[in-house]
Amino acid sequence: MAADRRTSKLMQGTVDLLILKTLTRGPQHGYGVSVWIRERTDGELALEDAALYQALHRLESRGLLVSEWGASDNNRRAKYYEITRKGRHWLAEESSTWQRYARAVSSVLGPA
Repeated sequence: MAADRRTSKLMQGTVDLLILKTLTRGPQHGYGVSVWIRERTDGELALEDAALYQALHRLESRGLLVSEWGASDNNRRAKYYEITRKGRHWLAEESSTWQRYARAVSSVLGPA
């Protein structure tokens, strides 16, 4: 990644989608979710801690994920999040909507 490259700002509504997609890989603590998204996008997308944890709490309160305390890789206490069946259903619907939206925007931004 170039030193002058800026991290892209996440569009409203994408944080929940990215978090839930990340959790389809298996239970993960918040920091792990953030690292995976940043690595998966070659540093293009990064979640601020406040936004990440607000989203995790919001998703949990909506029943889209559940959490449980456990030990991290370095033996620290960490809250692990797991996507629920309801979360998987929501993710499938929203992913489809997002993909249609992205195609439409790409059509407008492409060559005339």
